[in-house]
Amino acid sequence: MLEWFQANFWVIWLVAAGGLAVSEMLTLDMTLLMLAGGALAGAGVALFFPALLWLQVLVAVVVAVALLGLLRPQILKRLHKGPGYRSTFDQLLGATGKSVGAITAADGEVNVNGETWSARSYDGEAIPGGVEVDVMEVDGLTVLVLPRHKPLSRDQS
Repeated sequence: MLEWFQANFWVIWLVAAGGLAVSEMLTLDMTLLMLAGGALAGAGVALFFPALLWLQVLVAVVVAVALLGLLRPQILKRLHKGPGYRSTFDQLLGATGKSVGAITAADGEVNVNGETWSARSYDGEAIPGGVEVDVMEVDGLTVLVLPRHKPLSRDQS
């Protein structure tokens, strides 16, 4: 059995490449896809040089690092410039959430799209817990919120 694996190590590389490529669908970060490319290169080397495991590993690592360093940034840049792309922070602006507890001008928490964020009151007035709020601004990792049914006055942004 061990001899079969040594003679057919390309199968192991191919299974690893497939597993990494399928796992990429869960992350959508393009990292696992680049590692799958390295494993695929390792499978190619294993077909021609089945006894040289060190060469298979070396080629897999070099190809994966090259793909991560050269190809992945270009792919991500194109994806982020595509039509309809909105970052997490862009999606927060204008979103509706619910205050977890009291929100003041200094601190508080709000649940937006199933995630809990640090929050502050947009106009400085306290907001009680359980109130629907709109995200008016994003300041770092803190959202500035206003009660959903409270109109903006003219002197505020």
